Amino acid sequence: MIQTEDLSKAFGDFVAVDGLNLHVGAGEVLALLGPNGAGKTTTVRLLTSVLRPTRGWATVAGYDVVHQPQKVRANVGVLTEQHGLYARMTGEEYLYFFAELYGLKGNAAHHRVHTLLEQFGLADVARRRIGEYSKGMRQKLALVRALLHAPPVLLLDEPTSAMDPENARIVRETIRELRRANHTIILCTHNLTEAEMLANRIAIIRRGRILFNDTPDALKRHLLGAPVFELRFAQAWEGDLPFLPDGVTLIARGVDWIHLRIENPHQSNPYLLASFAQLNAPLLYFSELPRSLEDAYLRAVSMDLEEAHATS
Repeated sequence: MIQTEDLSKAFGDFVAVDGLNLHVGAGEVLALLGPNGAGKTTTVRLLTSVLRPTRGWATVAGYDVVHQPQKVRANVGVLTEQHGLYARMTGEEYLYFFAELYGLKGNAAHHRVHTLLEQFGLADVARRRIGEYSKGMRQKLALVRALLHAPPVLLLDEPTSAMDPENARIVRETIRELRRANHTIILCTHNLTEAEMLANRIAIIRRGRILFNDTPDALKRHLLGAPVFELRFAQAWEGDLPFLPDGVTLIARGVDWIHLRIENPHQSNPYLLASFAQLNAPLLYFSELPRSLEDAYLRAVSMDLEEAHATS
């Protein structure tokens, strides 16, 4: 649904996007992560035919972003950082205006507008001027506008920004429903917990170049190493450890716990459990220590570009 090859954009001597290669299939959510100025917004503008690439090419929903810009825009819903809402219109007027731009009229427009207003909790304020909306309400209205024409591709920039936890949950569940319905989504966010919850794959961009592009679990393993497991005992235990097979390394030990780095948990963990049982160790639990996407992201952006490309 989204394909780019060597997609690049330069503004004079400044290269904002440099050789971007992306392939995002139907039903996939790709989280595009990177520091401010990394090239995320320029990438979105290239994919929506707002900017022409300096080099390379891209297709969205099968349409070329340079040669078929109207087809691209008809098949994409966009939530930008700056919403461009018309403050003197009511929310309802605003949505009807955009529904007509997307070719929705009459009963079809009425049903779509009011279904989305209800879904996002805006029905009660639909006839209030947008200038009176809170930041969170404006964010939801902008998202409704992006969804009006049921586009197969969505490009969402910080979709839960300024929202309270209840409304943020509604938006996250909407994204999950869209994913299940085979929509393709690029999610630009600084909320790494949200990215890990929603995305099939994570792409980390820096200085206009994709440094890493993989599943959240694979990315964490690649950047942070093999997982670490904790054995926690019901009481103090200072017995000798069993033989540790290849790929299992002792990281640390306390009075009632042990940390092991384990390269192949499926192979090693059953052996370790049986070994500690034979030693009559009072094992309380054996579990993987959580590792956050934030740790992996900070590791990635701390690398210089040469190290990152050698590692990826």
